[in-house]
Amino acid sequence: MQNNYEKLASVYDTIMDASLYDLWTDFSLRHLPKANNRKRLLELACGTGIQSVRFAQAGFEVTGLDLSQDMLAIAEKRATSAKQEINFMQGNMLDLSQAGVFDFVTCYSDSICYMQDEIDVGDVFKEVYHVLANDGIFIFDVHSTYQTDELFPGYSYHENADDFTMVWDTYADAVPHSVVHELTFFIQEEDGRFSRFDEIHEERTYEILTYDILLEQAGFKSFKVYADFEDKVPTETSKRWFFVAQK
Repeated sequence: MQNNYEKLASVYDTIMDASLYDLWTDFSLRHLPKANNRKRLLELACGTGIQSVRFAQAGFEVTGLDLSQDMLAIAEKRATSAKQEINFMQGNMLDLSQAGVFDFVTCYSDSICYMQDEIDVGDVFKEVYHVLANDGIFIFDVHSTYQTDELFPGYSYHENADDFTMVWDTYADAVPHSVVHELTFFIQEEDGRFSRFDEIHEERTYEILTYDILLEQAGFKSFKVYADFEDKVPTETSKRWFFVAQK
């Protein structure tokens, strides 16, 4: 029988736009070198493993790391059913000392925005730098300040399915470029009754210059920034920024 978090995770997969994984995969393949001897990839905040499986199918030797053991349990089942060998690890991206060495590290779905402050963001960058091989590449995406300041506040999304209902409301938070997502789920149990789950997700982003400085302080020798899954320079109305940094 599924536990509550597994049910919640399966709902996440249902409401997540699956086409985004194609976009993340395509962006990654455009920016990761094709050399046969460089394949070791660490996916931070891998969640239920959808992106990890995509990377494995593309020929990478994948390790997926996530804070949630419940998410990883689903990720392992997903990898098995896809007949892909993926090493999943429970861990915090603020401490990658046990992770190993990798040619590439990715961190998608604005997971960096869940860090508490820019000190933690800088610490993640340093941890990634230490686990990367020489000339290794780190790719991550974050919300733009336009997204957090203009688009998110007042955002409301409701989803009604046969076995669950979700209400998602987003508000501006106190510190600059930060938001709070309030999520309420009603998920049907085996006996037909619905159980309620409430979650609060706090996200925060920074100006591009701040990310540049933090990458430089971590030791990265070069980095480029793109927007909205495309190889184009960010504009004032870009929603998602992509950073490609090299050790």
